[in-house]
Amino acid sequence: MSRLRVPGRTPWWRRTIATTGLLALVSTALVGIGTAPAGAASWTPKPSPMTTPWTAQVPVDKPLPEYPRPQLTRPDWANLNGIWDFAVTGRDAGQPSSFTDQIRVPFVAESALSGIQRKITENDKLWYKRTFTVPSNWNGRRVELNFGASDWQTTVWVNGTQAGAHKGGYDSFAYDITPQLNGGTNTVVVSVYDPTQTGGQAVGKQRINDVQPHNGGGIFYTAASGIWQTVWLEPVAAAHITRLDMTPNLGSSTLRVKVQGASASGRSARVTVSSGGNVVGTATGTVGSEVSVPVPNAHLWTPEDPFLYDVKAELLDGSAVTDAVGGYTGMRSIAVAKVDGVLRPVLNGKFVFQTGTLDQGYWPDGIYTAPTDAALKSDLQAHKDLGFNMVRKHIKVEPQRWFYWADKLGLLVWQDMPAMDTGKSPDSAARAQWESEFHAIIDQHRSSPSLVMWVDQNEGWGQYDQARIANEVKAYDPSRLVNNMSGVNCCGSVDGGNGDVVDNHIYVGPGNTAPTATRAAVLGEFGGLGYKVPGHEWFPGGGFSYEDQPSVAALNNRFVGLLDSIRIGQLPAGLSASVYTEITDVENEANGLLTYDRQVVKVDTARVKAANQALINASRNPAPPVTLPTGQYKSLRVTTPGYTDKYLRHQDALAFTEVVDGGSSSLLKNDATWKVVTGLANSNCYSLESRNYPGEYLRHRDFRVRRDANDGSALFKADATWCAIAGTGGVRLSSANLPGSYLRHIDSEVWLAAPGGGHAWDNPATFTEDTTWAVEAPWAP
Repeated sequence: MSRLRVPGRTPWWRRTIATTGLLALVSTALVGIGTAPAGAASWTPKPSPMTTPWTAQVPVDKPLPEYPRPQLTRPDWANLNGIWDFAVTGRDAGQPSSFTDQIRVPFVAESALSGIQRKITENDKLWYKRTFTVPSNWNGRRVELNFGASDWQTTVWVNGTQAGAHKGGYDSFAYDITPQLNGGTNTVVVSVYDPTQTGGQAVGKQRINDVQPHNGGGIFYTAASGIWQTVWLEPVAAAHITRLDMTPNLGSSTLRVKVQGASASGRSARVTVSSGGNVVGTATGTVGSEVSVPVPNAHLWTPEDPFLYDVKAELLDGSAVTDAVGGYTGMRSIAVAKVDGVLRPVLNGKFVFQTGTLDQGYWPDGIYTAPTDAALKSDLQAHKDLGFNMVRKHIKVEPQRWFYWADKLGLLVWQDMPAMDTGKSPDSAARAQWESEFHAIIDQHRSSPSLVMWVDQNEGWGQYDQARIANEVKAYDPSRLVNNMSGVNCCGSVDGGNGDVVDNHIYVGPGNTAPTATRAAVLGEFGGLGYKVPGHEWFPGGGFSYEDQPSVAALNNRFVGLLDSIRIGQLPAGLSASVYTEITDVENEANGLLTYDRQVVKVDTARVKAANQALINASRNPAPPVTLPTGQYKSLRVTTPGYTDKYLRHQDALAFTEVVDGGSSSLLKNDATWKVVTGLANSNCYSLESRNYPGEYLRHRDFRVRRDANDGSALFKADATWCAIAGTGGVRLSSANLPGSYLRHIDSEVWLAAPGGGHAWDNPATFTEDTTWAVEAPWAP
């Protein structure tokens, strides 16, 4: 366990990555474009339940000053973040006559950094107000008012006239407010209604709870209501570019680009790809149609080498350039393909195991909004420091700058669509809204090279039409993988049966997910190892995990053991990716690798990084899977020196080892003979059926291994399924439902034992030898 502050060294959360060319994003907007609201000088944030390294670094005015849209940059813009007048009314009320509070935008009203820090319910409506003036050098251009995101139903007025209304909590939106401007001081008013889980919309993990730390809450957290991403003004030409849809095509060495525009029908657009200021390729085509820009000898984007090209798009009127935007791209491909007979996800045509964490994107000071851009980057940097090459953004969608950092740092991203509330069947209106918002989110992030998979639904939360939605998402964005349901084995979820992957959740796991003829196998969630760090708990004494660890040493041993188990057992058996729960603690969840305040890294960074690297390296040169001859009788011989004349047998239903030779009784020879069959619970693994008790199998129960009749239950089938792992001089048999635990003999008894476990049968002496069995000709054919 380590603190983030290291004496004599710049903290990693302050390190920055230099950018060049068009990637040198505008960092500071115009200032002084509005009048501070009355009372703003005395505004202060509320005390945060926990302070992160960035809590005190947030400016009162112009927080998050960085240009918010890295994939579509322009030099002129004005940041409207800062102190706004604020009020809360009843949900059906009109604009209040007075705004008695001030809020720091873009932090949600429930957060300490907003200065409000109050519970918002389905009976409330939020109101924001501020003034601004349009810079004189913007004259002659249209003025757009942009919102990164606001949760959930947002209405905008400028100078008393409604400019627009939007539903959605995770996608950006903008309005041309030129007709409402008055040439002097302008007033913008925003109302937001957010019913959170009481409505039918996408909410992710948000629930209406007390905003102060409290016991309970489980896997759901404080709601985030209102504006939660940057608000800004931007001048544009009457005909202008609105989006760049960029898809690399490695087969043709081109970048396929569709320039989207407003009032630009029939216009031409020129797209230029460059590197280090040197033009790589250029192409011109019609706005709204796809052009192919040559990128010869492409420098491929990978997590180890996240190389980015600069992109410039120009809107043309004849030969004159009337609008220009900057962006970037990474040349990479993602697909599924057979690798040594197993369906795997392949990056740039090659399989690499995707090892990542569940990233919820919550903050104790800003809730949904990271306090600074450095903070936003920090969780991704933590993944890199720990050796992960992937991150699953869990039922939340981050600002576009988060994707920029994932692209720049080199992390594969699985992006969840935020779920609707659990335990409800959404009505037709909710479904239409959810799908519309999903499409908007895909459009907003479709050009990010790090994003490799869309995760449509999770554990059955608000589930419906799984197969149809997966097909539609794949058709809407065929350049990425699609996961129709993460956790198809969990919680009443229904597998649509399609998509590119089959995804199980297994706690603590890691468990065995079997690939199919059409889908690669991934482990969408596992782990949840908990350790509470005194002084760094959201609600002291209230934390929980899936498996508490008594010490830092135990946490390290257990976690690294899980990663090693995947490398040794699950990877050869066909698993292609795993997502550990989770990167940080979140409120009362204490199973993070970092504390919720990001002040402490709980695990040994170097050791975890080495385990992740070993897993990734093993996937690049995987050992062939260990196979056993199904349908045949075999006997299992002990390989421990001094005991190699003993065999696995059953006696009075319990498993033992005993010396067997040619002079042994026929009963003993039968008891020491097993029929190898396909695993009852996993077709990639095996079950051992008794020779003289057909229908009875070797299974573990309360750690003791025994012969029992198959009762048809899922538990029995899992207990009686063993996965074969290579061992020196034989095979090791790992439990299908308790991976990392092995069939072991000790003092002639046979147990389910785990290395590092606390039971007598987990004794480390000769553990590997005791868990290795030679598969030999049967004593009773």
